[in-house]
Amino acid sequence: MTREPTNISPVQLIVAMCVAEIVGMLGVMSFPALLPGFITEWQLTNTEAGWINGVYFLGYLTAVPVLVSLTDRVSPRNIYYLCLGLTAVSSAGFAFLTDGFWSAMLFRCVAGVGLAGSYMPGLKMLGDHLKVIAGGKDQSRAVAFYTSSFGIGSAISYYYSGVVAEVLDWHWVFGLATLAPLAAMLLSAIALPSKDPEQTDPPDTHLLDFRPVLRCRAAMGYVLAYTAHNYELFAFRSWIVAYLVFAAATGPGTTTAWSATAIAAFINLLGMPASILGNELSRRIGRHRTITIIMLTSAVMGCILGVSAEWPFWVVVSLAMIYGFTVTGDSASITAGVVGAAPGGYRGATMAVHSSIGFMGGFAGPLMFGVVLDLTGPGGGTVASWGWAFAFSGLMVILGPLALALLREKKTTN
Repeated sequence: MTREPTNISPVQLIVAMCVAEIVGMLGVMSFPALLPGFITEWQLTNTEAGWINGVYFLGYLTAVPVLVSLTDRVSPRNIYYLCLGLTAVSSAGFAFLTDGFWSAMLFRCVAGVGLAGSYMPGLKMLGDHLKVIAGGKDQSRAVAFYTSSFGIGSAISYYYSGVVAEVLDWHWVFGLATLAPLAAMLLSAIALPSKDPEQTDPPDTHLLDFRPVLRCRAAMGYVLAYTAHNYELFAFRSWIVAYLVFAAATGPGTTTAWSATAIAAFINLLGMPASILGNELSRRIGRHRTITIIMLTSAVMGCILGVSAEWPFWVVVSLAMIYGFTVTGDSASITAGVVGAAPGGYRGATMAVHSSIGFMGGFAGPLMFGVVLDLTGPGGGTVASWGWAFAFSGLMVILGPLALALLREKKTTN
């Protein structure tokens, strides 16, 4: 690979791509942020609300094997731009054409496809250019900043949605969000070198032949851990506003100057330092050990948060902040681990498997959270029902360290 002349430094490129990621995500958490209002307006059950939350990730995991695998064969830039445009279309459709459960399902699914072609392809594009500009130095840190920027984008989306919905209405929330992915497209076009790096060691298998990845035990351990991580993370992000509204109405001392969406935004902001610190810890004590400690701690914190609705509201918020820190603390470590374990020439395919299997958890988490709420209480209106829903998420995340341990025991040398 020849070194391409460029006027942008590695730090500038990382910052630009992280900002583009954040900007492009303006509408990503708008539905979860406004969930209590949608449940009332459209008379949704918790299971139906869980479907709308989860179908976003169903669209993601359906499209990501093809879109991310293509980045090993064609320019990631083209896929990235195309899917940012699709994200804009989905926001416009939700704003102007959505009037209930089925239309919401459609446009949230389309939005998930847009994320599939912009999130991981954006990371692949960043990694490819860093190899040219800086020889791939500190790639795990670049991964940490990029993946943790997802939390910042989510936080801004929560806050933006709450503010705009309060001043205008939800149609404006999604309508204005249409402009964000177009701005992200422009920013990345300005920042990226004009010439894409040459593809080295291209795969010699079929586009959707993932056997080399599936045979890589080290990579698959991280993929399964990522599935458990996403189950817990997106169940939490999809339902945290609704839980805070429930806790504020249930417990004593609920007076606060912050809205539930503002609190959720702040909690999501904790994701970036949590993810970066988790990655730095993994560089010191080992990646497997770090991920295991964080996931087990997170499972315990989720169980405690779930039964706290009747406690003073400041305690609930404090617990939610701690949980928000632990639930994201393993993110960069897992993604950096799978990138590092990818078989030669199959980084894009490995990221496709990582995303498609991993986001099965992202689909199942929000949906099953709603199902558990409906099964364990009348409309999810009891402290016990919320406790069971959070506890079930905790049970799922424990499977992550178990997968890492089992695959590590049989790891072979290459």
